[in-house]
Amino acid sequence: MTLPPLPKALAAVVMLLCIAYSNHFHNDFHFDDSHTVIENAWIRDIGNIPKFFTDGTTFSSLPANRTYRPIVTTSLAIDYWLGKGLKPLWFHISTFFWYLLQLALMFLLFRRLGGEWIALAATAIYALHPAMAETVNYVIQRGDIYSTLGVVASLAAYVLAPAQRRYGLYLVPLVLGLLSKPPALVFPVLLCAWLCIIEGERFSASLLRTAPSALTVAATMFFVGRMNPASYNPSSGGAYAYRITQPQVLMEYFRRFFLPTDLTVDTDHNAYTDILHPDVLLGFAFVALVCAAIYGCARVDKTKPVAFGLLWFLVASIPTSVYALAEIENDHRMYFPFVGLSIAVVSAVALWCESRGIGLQIRLGAMALLLAVGAWATYGRNAVWANDENLWLDATVKSPKNGRGLMNYGLTQMAKGNYPVALDYFERALVLTPNYFVLEINLGVGYGATGKTDLAEKHFQRALQLAPDDAISHYFYARWLNDVGRRDTALLQAVIAKSLNPDHTAARYLIMQINQDLAEPEALRLEAEDFLKRFPGDPAATGYLARSREQLLPKGIPPGSATAPQLAQSDTPEAHLDHSMALYQQHLYKECIAEAQLALKLRPSYAEAYNNIAAAYNEMHDWDRGIAAAGEAVRLKPDFQLAKNNLAWSLAQKAAGQKK
Repeated sequence: MTLPPLPKALAAVVMLLCIAYSNHFHNDFHFDDSHTVIENAWIRDIGNIPKFFTDGTTFSSLPANRTYRPIVTTSLAIDYWLGKGLKPLWFHISTFFWYLLQLALMFLLFRRLGGEWIALAATAIYALHPAMAETVNYVIQRGDIYSTLGVVASLAAYVLAPAQRRYGLYLVPLVLGLLSKPPALVFPVLLCAWLCIIEGERFSASLLRTAPSALTVAATMFFVGRMNPASYNPSSGGAYAYRITQPQVLMEYFRRFFLPTDLTVDTDHNAYTDILHPDVLLGFAFVALVCAAIYGCARVDKTKPVAFGLLWFLVASIPTSVYALAEIENDHRMYFPFVGLSIAVVSAVALWCESRGIGLQIRLGAMALLLAVGAWATYGRNAVWANDENLWLDATVKSPKNGRGLMNYGLTQMAKGNYPVALDYFERALVLTPNYFVLEINLGVGYGATGKTDLAEKHFQRALQLAPDDAISHYFYARWLNDVGRRDTALLQAVIAKSLNPDHTAARYLIMQINQDLAEPEALRLEAEDFLKRFPGDPAATGYLARSREQLLPKGIPPGSATAPQLAQSDTPEAHLDHSMALYQQHLYKECIAEAQLALKLRPSYAEAYNNIAAAYNEMHDWDRGIAAAGEAVRLKPDFQLAKNNLAWSLAQKAAGQKK
């Protein structure tokens, strides 16, 4: 039997890959997509792209998750712009395109290791492995694709286009990968390994040739570190326990390459605390065994591709093994290491088949069957990622001790109005995670929706105790307070949420809605204008601003009328107050204060003038004077809601500043 023509085989693999992923293009956003995509107002304006490279806070709406990944955020903004909104199709098309490009470069690189058919088999197995489905489906984890693509592209450029090495062009994809996600920093080690193992260079010579890439990585990572916001906090546990557990995690990743039956979006695997635990010792033994295999295979020409692939697997796992992260393991962390593992396994199997005299027909048949099974498993994994209900139900089955997984499945039931089931899952999760403030919030929401106000408030208050400095706790409490008619307290909580996180758009929308419901057009105008300063063109804020201006116009004057902005010229308190407000609208805050003070000379008890002074001082971030002026306005006019809002805002801002 002769081999089929390579182009036909390539076309067959591409067709099988497209079939395997045909059901993923309309899958929902999930998990961390909420704060990096859905609630991230920065990606809604493509004009913000330059800001992504100068401000790491644009990555996420949650302070603890803000990190400097400008390439990822830029791609999200482009997809949002192309789709004219949050349409998953455009995001998935984008991710899949870069996935295909990475596969093409892997094939070209692998061809130098074992020929065209080895390269095709290794690339196809990787492409159709169901573990890759998490990274391809999980929009924000495209950072793993970009990072891996940067490493593969740089190595392919170095190996396949040696003429450009002197110009350093092969380093360009590497830098782009580093600006997407840190694991690309291992590139110099992989390049050195290629030179030593595959090209047979002396180690000292390889180090010298690797130096430009090492310097590039060091400089880029130093820059990324400087650009990372101070609020970034990816870890939630002990670093020691995390690190001693990682060898065992690597062993699990290795096993999942061959038997990926327990893939899950959120593991319930906990870190070990005892280095002498049998599983920990087994993990270290596994790593030692792989290192021994690398050493042995690197000494024989035929097995050098196996050595290089195994080394890739270990080296690519180092960043997530050493740097302590919030989760012990994630399926998307297999994406980068499996590039090397695929060529190692395929090369080893090919050598084994040759040594056993296994015929070509049997090999091709086994490969076709394996790829068909992989495509079927990937198609099924995509179906799991179709929506939150499928995804989190799968997580509760495979990770039954994960309280967050139980909670998130409960959320899918609450969204359907199935409150008894949702609350049951929340209560089950509470047993596993008794100090999880997000769970307390969701219990408050659930009991609030079922009319159990006492229980609802108890859980909201518990969330505030657990996370007093997190905007989410205050926002959801504010939303519930507003729903039960306690608008004044709701407004205060929403203002606190905004002060803790100015990018929490939901809290800011709630402030505007409450002010509209309270018929406070001036407060509504101020909030809408403040929002639009940060996020120009936001349609919701623009609508609130238009409604506030309509309500502020004197009766009988239509919006847009030429006489609408005219001010009285007489020397009266009202005229000075109007002039003060006009100056405020022009951002002339000192002049605004001076004009309001003229109004106070004519009417010392003029609460509205004190409020204008408070608003101006707040804009100048002079919180003490803002508090004093707003407090005087409230003293003179206790039911003056706008002054109450300004007082709450200045108090919250001062408190936030003191905490910092």
